[in-house]
Amino acid sequence: MNDIKRTGVYVVKEGQKMQYLFTERAHLMCPNMYFGIVMAVSRAYEASKIRATIAALAEAHPFLKAVLEFTAENKAYYYITERSRVELLLQDQEVRSIEGASVMAEYERLTAKDWDLLEEGMLKVAAWPMGGQTCFLLVFHHLLADGRGALGLAQELADHYAFGVQPHHAEEQLIASKQDMPKNSELSFISRILVRRANMNWAKEKKKLTYQAYHACADAFLKKDVIKHEIAHVPQEELDQILKSCHEHEVTMNDYLLAEMMVKEGTEKVIMACDLRDRLSMYEKGAMGNYSTAFSVVVKPKEKDPFVLAKAVHKQVRKIMEDPSALWLVLQCYADLDPGLLDAAWISCQGDFPSKAGKFIGSMFFGFTAAKGHSITNLGRIESRSITEGFFIPPASPAMKKTLGVLTVNGTMTVCSSER
Repeated sequence: MNDIKRTGVYVVKEGQKMQYLFTERAHLMCPNMYFGIVMAVSRAYEASKIRATIAALAEAHPFLKAVLEFTAENKAYYYITERSRVELLLQDQEVRSIEGASVMAEYERLTAKDWDLLEEGMLKVAAWPMGGQTCFLLVFHHLLADGRGALGLAQELADHYAFGVQPHHAEEQLIASKQDMPKNSELSFISRILVRRANMNWAKEKKKLTYQAYHACADAFLKKDVIKHEIAHVPQEELDQILKSCHEHEVTMNDYLLAEMMVKEGTEKVIMACDLRDRLSMYEKGAMGNYSTAFSVVVKPKEKDPFVLAKAVHKQVRKIMEDPSALWLVLQCYADLDPGLLDAAWISCQGDFPSKAGKFIGSMFFGFTAAKGHSITNLGRIESRSITEGFFIPPASPAMKKTLGVLTVNGTMTVCSSER
């Protein structure tokens, strides 16, 4: 097992590999780590072709064959790959729209329970006839992909299904050690002290949280955790006007979206997801896995005009993006915290697993004590022949009151919210 700590990959037997769950362990014992992509694909519904497409994707992406495995020897979790684990749900009843009630009801059904990742795969796909097209719902666990990776997989699915384009094989390689992160991104002195103290207190407590205990607690939590989803569209003409105003104010669309949320929700703080692919040497184009981070954008005082406020947001975002210690803060914390303490962060805040160290980390680092946060994940803009329309359903982290998922397809921006 020492090999896996150095490289992140360990061959168990021919055709089967294990990969160490390092910084991603923070997404393991935390409920509602799901998100979805809904899309219309420009080919009529054909069950056999859908099955063939899913099989082709599973051959190209090893994590679609993965479940998790725990080794008591070093108290570590691993992705272990062997056979396709994608759950395919073929629906006979036709839908009129990708926003149809049956589509959203299926998403809510699939995310109403905690997935047992020791037994279940990390992707579930539902498909419906929709006139001369096919409606697809892809539901991801965050341990399979981040939003950008999920969109890439959705595009591969659509291209293969509509036009027979073979998906590109990409060998997955996650962040496996602190050496994969920039040397100048280490935690600040104060952060190191807080993490070290939390780890010491956790060791003194001598606590042990099993996945099964977490799983039972998460299932009970999800039964009472009501998430409301709303969808809004920004047509191309309106989108073009917003982009023009962004250009005039020298801000990005992302800056505007964050500022607009601050104004509408009356908050000075919004969590922003950020893609790290171009900063990670081990990332192979098209690979599944989570190659993103998140950081807080805090702007005071708050302006009423979102374009004026966006200038302050732009300055804050650029400052964080150019400072490795700020940009990598979350991942460095994950890396330095004891893995067992990461496991206990959410459940300790629920009161179902008494741990002062776990509650400290869960409340101070993650905000799990109360769902008060606001966040945005913008997957960007795509032009596609195979995907005619689509939208992104963002995850509903237990720390968030409201999260916006933004995706622009063929000139139409769609904003979907997940709100408590």
